[in-house]
Amino acid sequence: MIVVTAPTGGIGSRVVRRLLDDGARVRVVARDPARLTPDVVARAEVVAGSHADPAVVEAACDGADAVFWLVPADPRAASPDEAYGGFARAAIAAFAAGRAGRVVGISGLGRGTAVAGRAGYITATLAMDDLIAATGVPYRALTPPSFMDNTLRQVVPITTQGVLSGPYPPDVPLPLVATGDIAAVAARLLQDDTWRGYEEAPVLGPEDLSYDAQAAIIADVLGRPVAYRQVSPEDFIAARMSGGHSAAMARGLLDMALAKADGLDAGVVRTPATTGPTTFRQWCLEVLKPAASA
Repeated sequence: MIVVTAPTGGIGSRVVRRLLDDGARVRVVARDPARLTPDVVARAEVVAGSHADPAVVEAACDGADAVFWLVPADPRAASPDEAYGGFARAAIAAFAAGRAGRVVGISGLGRGTAVAGRAGYITATLAMDDLIAATGVPYRALTPPSFMDNTLRQVVPITTQGVLSGPYPPDVPLPLVATGDIAAVAARLLQDDTWRGYEEAPVLGPEDLSYDAQAAIIADVLGRPVAYRQVSPEDFIAARMSGGHSAAMARGLLDMALAKADGLDAGVVRTPATTGPTTFRQWCLEVLKPAASA
C-alpha cells in the first residue's frame, strides 16, 4: 500500500495517476475528498482529513509500505518553520514508530550552499528533512529547483498585460523543472523497495534560464509580446500579504527568491540521473499555451 498526501495538488495528483496506472494499491489523504477526480475515488482508498492530524496520519499509515510526503505550506502560518516542521509533527511521530516502510518527500535544493541558512521556505524544508531522517525511516528527499508550473499563477497578467513579474534579477540563469518530471521520479521511488537510508535526490530540468529568457520563450510560444518585470522586495511582500500571506510567510518567500538569485540552486551538477526531460519551451506548449487560450 502506497499512501499519497496532497493528492489534489500539482505534484500529488500526478503521483497518484502514475501509481494507479502502474497498478499500485494507493491510499490518499485528502482534506477535501470532493476535489478528487471520480476515477481516483473509484480506484484508491480515501482517508479524509489533514495529514497534520495525528488520527488521520495513524489511519493513513496503517499497513503502509511507502508514503509520499508533501507539505502544502499554509500561507497564514506564523513562520516557515511552523508551516513545515510544525505541520509534520504527527507524521514524524508515526515514522519514528515504524508506521511507514519508506518515505519519499518533496524538499528543495540548497543544502550545503552558503545561503541555505537564510533561504526562507527552503531553510525550513531542509530542517524538516532532518527531523524525518532522524526517525530512521528510509527517506528520499526530492530536491527540485523552482517549478515551471508556478508560471501558471501569472497566466492572467501574461495574457492581458504581456507581463511576467517577480523579485528575481532579470538576467540570472536559474534551474527550473516541470512538476510532471518530479512526479515521475517520486512514483518510481515509491514503488522501488530496494533502497534504504536517507539521501537527497535532485530533480532538475534540462536547462538554466533567466527570467528574461523565460519571458522570450513565453512570447514566442504564445505569439504575443511578453516581458519580464522585476518587482521590489517591498512590493513583492505587500502583494503576498494582500493575497493572504502572513508577514512571516511573505518574507519567507522573498528570502527564498533572494537566496536562489544568490546561488541557492547552484550546488548540484546536472547529470543524466538528475535531469528530467521537459524543457521550458515544451512545458509552455503543452501546459501554458492551453491555459492562456482557455
